[in-house]
Amino acid sequence: AAYAQGVKRAEELVRRHLQDHGDWPRGLIVDLWGSATMRTAGEEFAMALHLLGVKPVWDQGSERVSGIEVLPITDLDRPRIDVTLRVSGLFRDVFPPLSALFGQAVRALSQRDEAPDWNPYAGHAATARVYGPAPGSFGVGMGADLETLTEESRAAAGQAWLSASAYALDGTTATRDADGIRARVAAADSFVHLQDLPETDILLASDYAAHEAGFAAAQAITGGKAALYHLDATQPDRPRARSLPEEIARVVQARAAQPDWLDGMMRHGFRGGAEIAATLDHMAAFAHLAGVGGPHLFDTYHEATLGDPEVAAFLQDANPGAYQAMLDQFAALDAAGLWQTRRNSIRAALEAAQ
Repeated sequence: AAYAQGVKRAEELVRRHLQDHGDWPRGLIVDLWGSATMRTAGEEFAMALHLLGVKPVWDQGSERVSGIEVLPITDLDRPRIDVTLRVSGLFRDVFPPLSALFGQAVRALSQRDEAPDWNPYAGHAATARVYGPAPGSFGVGMGADLETLTEESRAAAGQAWLSASAYALDGTTATRDADGIRARVAAADSFVHLQDLPETDILLASDYAAHEAGFAAAQAITGGKAALYHLDATQPDRPRARSLPEEIARVVQARAAQPDWLDGMMRHGFRGGAEIAATLDHMAAFAHLAGVGGPHLFDTYHEATLGDPEVAAFLQDANPGAYQAMLDQFAALDAAGLWQTRRNSIRAALEAAQ
């Protein structure tokens, strides 16, 4: 079942890339988290296998995956795709057999007698395609660079992403290969993070910005340019691949700026105020690191929060620290050139707050 769902996800991602760019993705980075792999029984990993043009082999007795089968090129309606997994520290520790299985698949593809325009691995020595943090290390370690809206911090955040992805993983073996991940990032023409949880969204936790926008900051260092996708699999029968700007716009307009959500947060008092402020911080991180999240979205969120007398009064009363943090964040976005409002009322409010 997980493999069948992975095939659906792979086909949806390829469909969207083909629609956007008129060609298949040639070099794809998949951002893969251990927690999601646990919940979905490996649907994201199965997607990556299908993009390679291989499928799992199951042991008949235990029904465990025991290897891979390479699908003949004649059975594919597209070329094999060069996929690199960037896995989390939890994935590294819990699922070493999966990184070994992926390495096995790459080695098998490198030995196939197939045309290089259909098999990017053919004729080349197999190199690492699974990268993650150093043993014992977790996260991407951006610290304040995630939130400090300067060019220097953006570059430092990108370097932190690369440094936290610098170990090639193959089973229980982890080998430092900083040049390898840098080359994979530079060559990538697409990146995807997959979301299976309907209870959260891309602006409810800083991890999304650190991993997804952090990749964009890392690629800016290497000189590459990739299409950024967020694949929504919260409805298993209908996965949807959206561009990262589309996904952020959808969440702002459908959740963050909606009166119902804001009313719910206000019922939670101090903690609700913190969530309202955190959403702005996460929007700012995406704009800072990846240049996504247009000025109209910050206009929309300002009008729904500080520009709404009821919400502003709630923040001042229940969580004055969050209120001040939002004032400071909007001013910082404006000063950094990440948000130029076209609305005179917002401009006047910004000037009055300074």
